[in-house]
Amino acid sequence: MKPFIYTRAADPAEALLKGAAPGAKYLGGGTNLVDLLRETLERPDSLVDVTGLDSDITAHDDGRITIGAGVRNTALAAHPAVRERFPLLSRAIVAGASAQIRNMATVGGNLLQRTRCAYFYDSDGSRCNKREPGQGCDALDGFNRMHAILGASPTCVATHPSDMCVALAALDAVVHLRHPDGDRSLPLIDLHRLPKDRPEIDTQLRSGELITAVELPALAFATRSTYRKVRDRSSYAFALVSVAAALDLQDGLVKDVRLALGGVAHRPWRALKAEALLKGQPATEAAFLAAIDAELADARPLRHNAFKIDLARRTVIAVLDQLTETQP
Repeated sequence: MKPFIYTRAADPAEALLKGAAPGAKYLGGGTNLVDLLRETLERPDSLVDVTGLDSDITAHDDGRITIGAGVRNTALAAHPAVRERFPLLSRAIVAGASAQIRNMATVGGNLLQRTRCAYFYDSDGSRCNKREPGQGCDALDGFNRMHAILGASPTCVATHPSDMCVALAALDAVVHLRHPDGDRSLPLIDLHRLPKDRPEIDTQLRSGELITAVELPALAFATRSTYRKVRDRSSYAFALVSVAAALDLQDGLVKDVRLALGGVAHRPWRALKAEALLKGQPATEAAFLAAIDAELADARPLRHNAFKIDLARRTVIAVLDQLTETQP
């Protein structure tokens, strides 16, 4: 591991000042960053510890919830307002990693974790454009069972690893950012990039920009929501496919819906085509199938992951069926 300078920021202003230094990285819970340091995939000159900053969860009277970037994943999943208003988020967090990691991981850090593609981590024996631009992508013709079927490019077929981010994508979450040039906000679905020809760039963040909070806008029917993760074992495994969904029915028709997929793309995949097709349709398996088939029409499977198309189809239908059965 390359030696680095460690400092702890007392407030956002100090974090921004130190984070603007060349070679600086922000440190949250460190559950991913420390792994990357050990593997020398990240080689910062300094780490700015921001875990002492905003770690509050504020449930507003209008239905919104504001989540500080320093909130631990365990605390977020267990918060009464989150469990009541946005149960899919609580379930997504509990489905991720292990209890020990959830106790350490922060919301801001979860948003910025990097892919778990084995070729990305194999710096001694594999080519990876995300690790070293222009090197090539050995996953394209390698063992690519876990890799992307949507939004990939010839330069990278890695998937985003987060469960929490899939739920946030479905909930129209907004990420609040602070930078020396001014504050701004981004929809969660715009924070992460598709690889295109620059797979080494994971997000839209500017150099030195700090995540300060995530806001969940009020969504009354999100009380009828869930998250389902399909994986190779029951715990501590990344998703082959995951589905975050909320459903609002009126007289047997889909009044509104939120739908996002995980394990299928370089970023959490908001299924906007499927949502648009479902609105106003009867809540039937036929309608669910038509909607998800339209969403998956652009899927481009690799040699070992074509099964993900049918798995995503069946998982979405099962989740929407479940939500239909629980409607009042």
